[in-house]
Amino acid sequence: MAILIIVVFVLGYAAIALEHPLKIDKAATALITGMLCWALYVFSLHDVGHDISHVINHGVEGVSYQSGLMHHLFDIANILFFLMGAMTIVELVDAHEGFSVITDRVKTTNKVKLLWIICILTFFFSAALDNLTTTIVMISLLRKLVKDKETRWFFVGMVVVAANAGGAWSPIGDVTTTMLWIKGQLPDVMNMIVDLIIPSLITLIVPLIILSFTLKGNVERPAKQESASHYLNPTTAFERNLIFIMGLAGLLFVPVFKTVTHLQPFMGMMLSLGVLWLTTEILHREKNKEDKHPLSVIGVLQKIDVASVLFFLGILMAVSALQEIGHLNVVAAYLDENLQNIYSINIIIGLLSSIVDNVPLVAAAQGMYEIADPAVLASSADPEWFRNFVPNGNFWKFLAYCAGTGGSALIIGSAAGVAAMGLERIDFFWYLKKISLFAVIGYLAGAAVYILIHQ
Repeated sequence: MAILIIVVFVLGYAAIALEHPLKIDKAATALITGMLCWALYVFSLHDVGHDISHVINHGVEGVSYQSGLMHHLFDIANILFFLMGAMTIVELVDAHEGFSVITDRVKTTNKVKLLWIICILTFFFSAALDNLTTTIVMISLLRKLVKDKETRWFFVGMVVVAANAGGAWSPIGDVTTTMLWIKGQLPDVMNMIVDLIIPSLITLIVPLIILSFTLKGNVERPAKQESASHYLNPTTAFERNLIFIMGLAGLLFVPVFKTVTHLQPFMGMMLSLGVLWLTTEILHREKNKEDKHPLSVIGVLQKIDVASVLFFLGILMAVSALQEIGHLNVVAAYLDENLQNIYSINIIIGLLSSIVDNVPLVAAAQGMYEIADPAVLASSADPEWFRNFVPNGNFWKFLAYCAGTGGSALIIGSAAGVAAMGLERIDFFWYLKKISLFAVIGYLAGAAVYILIHQ
């Protein structure tokens, strides 16, 4: 049964990759894959001594899958609510034409210059917000800056690379770096930033330098599509600026809320959405219903891509089933036994994170290796090896880099990539042909720089 779960996952993964030739929406495939993987996992309990009729009839009693499911569902729900909150805020800012504050200031249409501007903005926004939120924001901006679909896809693909690189060096930029920070492997934030920002920047800069010599021409901007209501009852400059500033402040507030309260990030996102919702209700309370509706949260909720949210649910459920049955731990243990080199282990973990989610891979690594006590290093059998596992040790920092940036190799390998795939309907194989090579070159270049500095 354990083998069958892998087969279902691989077939589902292949169907997602072949979405366009099969003409089957990837959200449907992801949901089927995720739910089948968990159903097969429950039935696999029979293989290890549980009577399946007992599992079906009694569920929780004596069977461990229920607590595992609840644990993973809690983590997945955090991501989904976070995603929905961020998407709603972005759509609300967009409805008020708030992004014109940025787009009106980006004058260049040269592809190379525009790509550098967008990617550098993404890199630093991702460190302050997080890679998922930043990707959503930048996609919204690119829709106003680039008309041609394939050209915009290319920019979005590089945004995924930039967002993952920017998130890797910040304790709030990527969920795996946050995990290592909160659980004590990387407690010193400044040490983490200083050691990781250069390799992360190299991950982005190297592909951009290559593209500077290969990318030619200018982008065509889309014509502004404004309805009659825009001219009859336009948003004022005050409204545009207010909602843009409040929207950006609300997104920036999320990591602050998490740091202060230690509550889940989606709660900070929902608090920001609630404040913005209240503000727009007061701001437009004098307008008639027809004019107010497109500018309200109720109105913009209709624009949220629910299919992307369901795709997230399915793919994360499938990966969590692989983690629950122990397949990911087996892979991690195999790497440890056969490589015995922290740099090789982490580079491979990073590349594996482009196939399955980086969160369970990092969780597996955290479970495999204990945080070494600096006080007992001298008495250990191999002090040089164990020094890598002390708080802020090389293993943990390099793991943050690799797990954060390695997922860019495939579009399905990171939350930022999955969001881009859902929002822009980017084809899996298109990304593989056009972006993956640049992502891998940048990833290996950044890894080489880290090793040269710290070895």
